[in-house]
Amino acid sequence: MVDKTPTADIPSLPTPLEQSKAQFIRRWGEMGGYWGINRTMAEIHALLFVSTEPICTDDVMAKLMISRGNASMNLRSLVDWGLIERIHLRGDRKEYFVCRTDVWEMFETIVRQRRRREVEPIVETIEHCKAMVDDIQPKAADADAEDVQVYKQRLDEMHKFLDSFGTIVDLMVKLGPGSLQRLSGMMTKLVK
Repeated sequence: MVDKTPTADIPSLPTPLEQSKAQFIRRWGEMGGYWGINRTMAEIHALLFVSTEPICTDDVMAKLMISRGNASMNLRSLVDWGLIERIHLRGDRKEYFVCRTDVWEMFETIVRQRRRREVEPIVETIEHCKAMVDDIQPKAADADAEDVQVYKQRLDEMHKFLDSFGTIVDLMVKLGPGSLQRLSGMMTKLVK
């Protein structure tokens, strides 16, 4: 007897490509937390990165099993960061999204945004805090003299570190994509 069950009713197993993409999206989402980006935002970014076609909000919701509000909020954030773009397809009223796929371009965008959102505010705070205590000239016998001196020194060290790190990143961006490999090679030689 031949089984006449329609195959359309049987869910198909994910292909190796689909499984691989799902694993990449999941891992990228996990890494997002380490970078200070929420998991869903990172997963949406990864989904768009591995997609060869533009994706609408409904597709993001279905593929990642998230709410419309969550999808919309994180898509908006990714657009604000400059990592994805909104596009419109002729004859379709939905908004679609595509990801920048040039890894170096993504790196530059992320570095610029993180500097603006995280590094610059802390540098401004360090400078403000230093200005608040710069005029303090405690007497050697003053109990706070050592605290003031140590505090100023630590703020100076943090400021120098952030400046140095910023300079390295600026040079890498200025030198372009090959600079990362060259810098990695030079550092490897230094360690040997």
